[in-house]
Amino acid sequence: MLNRIDLRGGARDPRRLLPRAQLDVSVAVERIRPLVEAVREHGYPAIREASERFDGVSPERLRVPVEVIRAAEDTLDPQVRAALLESITRARKVHADQRRVDHTTQVVPGGTVTERWVPVDRVGLYVPGGLAMYPSTVVMNVVPAQAAGVRSLVVVSPPQKDNGGLPDQRVLAACALLGVDEVYAVGGAQAVAMLAYGATVDPEGAERCEPVDMITGPGNIWVTAAKRLLRGVVGIDAEAGPTEIAILADDTADPAHVAADLISQAEHDPLAASVLVTPSVVLADAVDAELARQVPAAKHAERIGTALRGEQSGVVLVDDLEAGLRVVDAYAAEHLEIQTVDAREWALRVRNAGAIFVGAWSPVSLGDYCAGSNHVLPTGGCARHSSGLSVQSFLRGVHLVEYTRDALREVAPHVVTLAGVEDLPAHGQAVSARFPGAAS
Repeated sequence: MLNRIDLRGGARDPRRLLPRAQLDVSVAVERIRPLVEAVREHGYPAIREASERFDGVSPERLRVPVEVIRAAEDTLDPQVRAALLESITRARKVHADQRRVDHTTQVVPGGTVTERWVPVDRVGLYVPGGLAMYPSTVVMNVVPAQAAGVRSLVVVSPPQKDNGGLPDQRVLAACALLGVDEVYAVGGAQAVAMLAYGATVDPEGAERCEPVDMITGPGNIWVTAAKRLLRGVVGIDAEAGPTEIAILADDTADPAHVAADLISQAEHDPLAASVLVTPSVVLADAVDAELARQVPAAKHAERIGTALRGEQSGVVLVDDLEAGLRVVDAYAAEHLEIQTVDAREWALRVRNAGAIFVGAWSPVSLGDYCAGSNHVLPTGGCARHSSGLSVQSFLRGVHLVEYTRDALREVAPHVVTLAGVEDLPAHGQAVSARFPGAAS
């Protein structure tokens, strides 16, 4: 079922040869540009028209009433409620330890620099609602923002035909469990535009969604395109693409586990990427056999099969685990599993991955829900330079510079010298003016 790429016996650059979904976000940006401008210009009418066109739903009012959000929690299945609460508890435990503290450095006597960590003031959190519903993504976005101390949180999620034009009932319930009461039934590029520019959200124009400072959360290519277009108007976490899993495995791995984990990510989207990197042809053959057995029995077999057969998925054969490590570092997967002998030692040597799942008992699905880690992670090779969502995503470092008169006098000649080197004499004068009569 999986395509094979044989990198054995050569020193070829694996980056060009590895499977990857081909998405042209720049084309999508031009497609959604008129919609984004319409939302900026007209607000509610443009958003409602887009919702009707893309979601088949035309909500009368875009903001979900607080009592509806609270009622969604009341109707939540007890098992689902317990699972969400466990997910919240574990995520809060992990993210609480990520909060940075202010630190003051004494540079010289009388001269200090304090780095303060200040949360973003207002954040918009996007929760997808297309092929699947994601109450877990509410948890993954809200928990780190709350831990960072963000003052104002707003959740947007697409309206659902089968829920009266409201977001998915479980998404609303997750908002209630986390204490979020500003929720809008808006999805796609129009939601991102509404968050970035602010917009009216009812026919009378009496109520508005105020603009946010930052937008986080995954979405489809139209959401990604809108985030790219509006980056700078607002901050964004990342440009999320289709989900990815790479598994570095040797012949000690259980092929049934490997196949199940590849399938778990392929279930998300026909463009999802599932990649096995291994020096073992025996394991590769066994995984193929397991996929042939497991995929037809899966609920979303057609979607999974499309993803696994796509150009973005495959088996990469390598000479040994050292070569495999080079391949997974070049691929920089959103999710990387290590299923080898001494899995932790290999995992500690990985440099590029959104999150690393170590050993047979740490599948990606655990991280999706209840590991305590965050599942909003960089895709498309962006793990080479970007991190997953965390408390740090919502914090800004601000330096407080405090010098006494004597401390400034001591360093003044150096400031004047460097200002002269850069032909910015007024910079030096701004210091010299404080010490009239002093030798230059």
